[in-house]
Amino acid sequence: MKLLVVGSVAFDAIETPFGKTDKILGGAATYIGITSSILGVKSGIVSVVGGDFPQEHLDMFTNRDINIEGIEIVKEGKTFFWSGKYHNDLNTRDTLATEVNVLENFDPKIPDSMQDAEILLLGNLHPGVQLSVLEKMNTRPKLVILDTMNFWMDSALDILMDMIAKTDVITINDEEARQLSGEYSLVKAAKKIHTMGPEYVIIKKGEHGALLFHDNKIFAIPALPLEDVFDPTGAGDTFAGGFAAYLAKKGKFDFETMKSALIVGSAMASFTVEKFGTERIQEVNESDMFGRLRQFKELTTFDVELQ
Repeated sequence: MKLLVVGSVAFDAIETPFGKTDKILGGAATYIGITSSILGVKSGIVSVVGGDFPQEHLDMFTNRDINIEGIEIVKEGKTFFWSGKYHNDLNTRDTLATEVNVLENFDPKIPDSMQDAEILLLGNLHPGVQLSVLEKMNTRPKLVILDTMNFWMDSALDILMDMIAKTDVITINDEEARQLSGEYSLVKAAKKIHTMGPEYVIIKKGEHGALLFHDNKIFAIPALPLEDVFDPTGAGDTFAGGFAAYLAKKGKFDFETMKSALIVGSAMASFTVEKFGTERIQEVNESDMFGRLRQFKELTTFDVELQ
């Protein structure tokens, strides 16, 4: 199945307790596209960059068989830029700079070659932009996956609710789930979010793993304990990319397949945090992925004898 990814292709400048970077490649669609290519899934990116965006990055996408017909280049504009500094626990961060630049007037254009995509993954953008993508598709994709954040809950709640109502799978973190639902219990929060439209609710808990909710079923996975954690930037996007790409590869959207997709997403995200930006995930191949999945299986498989 084809995977259509709509989201930012950007520059980041990152500082963590382990070092700092100058401007490096970032953006939700970037992480998602790279991750899907590792799984051998045909994907296309819809985004916008400025004339300052290097050709080498576009070539990297093309070399990974990522369709970039939907990446608009505004030659006189500048690419979206974000700079942040992470605290010692790597769970909290301060935003040092956000330059929206060409993303401010982003009007997604869906190339004809991706109009038949069966899976649509909407990265974290203004919900109005996300809705416009659905409206521009000739036919509704079989599966619509939505990523959003508390900023849009604060500033564009009404239109966000319209987008959520048209969503099959929503992926948010625990803080956002509580804000959206008004419930502290994540089980109650997921039930309330179900009533808003999504059939599947994924609640990310960072270093504590993720939860998948469907009807009255719950599936929980841990995060893989790692020796080296340098930079959590893009981990959530890599998670979403691995999740969506696995579903595209299998061509099934039932609960059992979603459970496996959740594990693949978490395994891929565990690579991203090991180096700055996209550096680590660009090194990963299929063999690395299978090795990481075996680690997950060993971490979570056990037998208990009850007498």
